[in-house]
Amino acid sequence: MIAVPVPVKRLFDWKVRGVRCVEIIGVVCVAALVFSVYIAKAAAARESAEISRIESEIRENRQRVRLLRAEATRLEQPARLEALSRGIGLGPVDVHRQAVETGLPAIAPPPAAAVSPAPAPAAVAPAAPVVEPNAEESLH
Repeated sequence: MIAVPVPVKRLFDWKVRGVRCVEIIGVVCVAALVFSVYIAKAAAARESAEISRIESEIRENRQRVRLLRAEATRLEQPARLEALSRGIGLGPVDVHRQAVETGLPAIAPPPAAAVSPAPAPAAVAPAAPVVEPNAEESLH
């Protein structure tokens, strides 16, 4: 048999109301382990739920991306664009049409007719400033 030191033997033999102190320490340790495992499991369940939510968002976003790509492909079809351009009177550009920088004013479209504002009522029109002849000469 192994010789046990006296203080350790006293610790194992020490009783509180008929229960050994080592048994009380063991029960407390087991209770702490059970509690910590429960806390860890609850945290893992929360993380798992969050992961599931994020994965479902990813699936939804991928579906949206697929739909948007299909829509862009449909809208960019050359036949569709040609039909729309013909509908508004556009045609293909001549490949041999070239211009140099100096010739741009000649091919520029004429300026749009300027829209003149409606005449202001006479009561609202500001009076012209009176300029004296001497003041005008001093400006030059």
